[in-house]
Amino acid sequence: MTVNDFILKSYSNQIENGGVTWESPSNIALVKYWGKKANQIPENPSISFTLNTCKTITTLTYSKKDDTSNFDFEVYLDGKRHDGFKPKIQTFFERVLVYLPFLKDYNLKIETSNTFPHSSGIASSASGMSALALCLMSLERQFDTKMTSEFFNKKASFLSRLGSGSACRSIEGDLIVWGKTDVVEGSSNEFAIKYPYKVHENFKNYQNTILLVDKGEKQVSSTVGHNLMHNHPFAKQRFEHAHQNLNKLKQILESGNLNDFISLIESEALTLHAMMMTSNPYFILMKPNTLKIINKIWDFRNSTNLPIGFTLDAGANVHILYPKKEAHRILEFIKNELVAYCQNGHYICDEIGLGANQLL
Repeated sequence: MTVNDFILKSYSNQIENGGVTWESPSNIALVKYWGKKANQIPENPSISFTLNTCKTITTLTYSKKDDTSNFDFEVYLDGKRHDGFKPKIQTFFERVLVYLPFLKDYNLKIETSNTFPHSSGIASSASGMSALALCLMSLERQFDTKMTSEFFNKKASFLSRLGSGSACRSIEGDLIVWGKTDVVEGSSNEFAIKYPYKVHENFKNYQNTILLVDKGEKQVSSTVGHNLMHNHPFAKQRFEHAHQNLNKLKQILESGNLNDFISLIESEALTLHAMMMTSNPYFILMKPNTLKIINKIWDFRNSTNLPIGFTLDAGANVHILYPKKEAHRILEFIKNELVAYCQNGHYICDEIGLGANQLL
């Protein structure tokens, strides 16, 4: 499937008004992508777990209008008008107009809310942009009632990517690959796909507890961070390293080796932040409590041999990953030893999910 297949070539605009609601989850990358080319194309492939509890719920209400020269939309966050989101959505609409030519035909009201803190390293742009893309695809499906589910999901992923790169990984679950690589057949830079190979039982129902070290807005946005990979002294090696790690992870997912899994995801997390710390200008998104939590996890794992590992997104918060069968002992450790390092003692118990759902 090519980009040209996503162009809506003709449509009969008889849809006067309506509304649709989707919930779309965030995701957490195991092999990270950091650095992108023009048009939201990743410099290296990535693979992620789709989450379940951390999600965005978006309602799109649309009504036909006479003046079709411009986009007309309003954005509401948690019931309050939020014009701060409008520039990003305006840019998104401009990018996708060729694929959704009906966008200027409607007044659009976008109402959105998150089940987790915005802009704190839990990929709110991923869940938010994917939820909006899914709402727009539901509107397009009214023009093309014969659209297949496969096409719907691929185009939704494609559109999501044009809003936020990692958003393309939030449409489906539970393991999702984005970025062209010889390691995964059918992989693409344009949209994400479900991981097509055997996955050991050890990785089913995997748990993800997110420790909210810092719920404030990040000092450096992911967009800025990605751009700093241009001319980065270690960029080429990092991109090659991601391909190698994806190949290693493929073998780990089949074998079920939890120790190797933990070693790889922790290395990937620290490499991501190493790229930030060696950018020009350099920056640090981890906080002192991030490092304290990491050391506590290492000490606990060494003393108990329990398969507990961590990963980090582009922020200070710590994602703790572990098998469901070990949840009781690991959650006790989290409550007794780690919650003290969270902002206001806040953390989120999540698990691996299966993707987005239409609510209305």
